Amino acid sequence: AYSTISEMEILKVKPTPFMQRIASILRDAAAELLQAVDRLDAHPRVANEHAQRAKALENRVEDVYREALADLFSGGEDIKQVMKMLKSREVYRHLSNAADRGDEAANVIADIVVKIT
Repeated sequence: AYSTISEMEILKVKPTPFMQRIASILRDAAAELLQAVDRLDAHPRVANEHAQRAKALENRVEDVYREALADLFSGGEDIKQVMKMLKSREVYRHLSNAADRGDEAANVIADIVVKIT
């Protein structure tokens, strides 16, 4: 999150509705992961359900990411627009990579559940 914000500031990229949607989904996925970790010891099956919800949210991020890229590259072709497109694409990649890390965390939680049950 910090590196994404830093890059947005450095590149002077303003948040788009797509970025806001992705950030909202990432927040929800993080909440699911937190609930999974909190329940891991006492209720591993419930923890696994939260981990699976986090994985589903990662899939939603990827859908919005693809939609955002399609929208981004449907714009004009002047040099200023191309620069804006490239900068925004970098931010979208950061957000997509964050979703991938959440997916990996959910996989780790699922592995732990298998081992402790």
